[in-house]
Amino acid sequence: MLICKNISKSFKKDFWNKDFVALHDVNFELNDGKIVGFLGANGAGKTTLIKIILGFIKPNTGSVKILDIDWTEDEVRKLIGYMPERPFYYQNLTGHEFLTYCGELQEIDKETIDKNIEKWATKLEIKFALDRKIKGYSKGMLQRLGFVSVLLHNPRLIILDEPLSGLDPIGRKEFKDVIKEVNEEGVGVFFSSHIVNDVEEVCHDVVVLESGNIIYNGPIKELVSQNTSNKFVIKYNDGIKDCELIVEESLKDKKMLELIESGAIISKLIRETSSLEEIVYRLNK
Repeated sequence: MLICKNISKSFKKDFWNKDFVALHDVNFELNDGKIVGFLGANGAGKTTLIKIILGFIKPNTGSVKILDIDWTEDEVRKLIGYMPERPFYYQNLTGHEFLTYCGELQEIDKETIDKNIEKWATKLEIKFALDRKIKGYSKGMLQRLGFVSVLLHNPRLIILDEPLSGLDPIGRKEFKDVIKEVNEEGVGVFFSSHIVNDVEEVCHDVVVLESGNIIYNGPIKELVSQNTSNKFVIKYNDGIKDCELIVEESLKDKKMLELIESGAIISKLIRETSSLEEIVYRLNK
């Protein structure tokens, strides 16, 4: 669905200094039916890569294919929905006027525009404000309005740059639910975030970028599995209080037998695990 091949990009700071290299030979694929999270600290190169994918800027080397179409072809624009991190909307339009304008830019018929506005504005809890001028919207309302505009033309791939920033917990859940819903309808989703928990909750795969280099690209489950400890936590009651013992995998059966023989009641045996956030932090070290 999305293939980035050998993408490199550098920027000239000034005449005297060397060029700043934002991306180093980036390669990855987003397969059909996947939600892929794009992780990296601020300044890692996430937004630069997204701008290259969308054709806003040109790479020094490399190419992009979207749904088997070269990213320089005009027809590919109708297949993508995009929401930038800091969008700008026409302040004196109402929300409904703005969405109608977006639909007309995509050459969608009025019936489809109205139907999709109704559908997504309702799901994203912004329908109540569509008759108001955008200049009175809060940050969270703007995020919701922007997400509706992304989905109006029934795209095959949506690209979201920090879509959950500025949202309250309820808004975050609503966004995640919509991301899952459109993905179930066959839409590929690629979204950047610096909030690892959001990616862990909704994504199948993850791409981790650090200083312009991809340091991991693959399934989240595989990344977590590779970094899972070989230690186990035994939780038990010794007859007086609840206790916890951490042992190596090779010793867990022996320790459990010793505890049982001593009269302890074992309540739980679990493998010691790390969160995705902890694993990504270690990858960056």
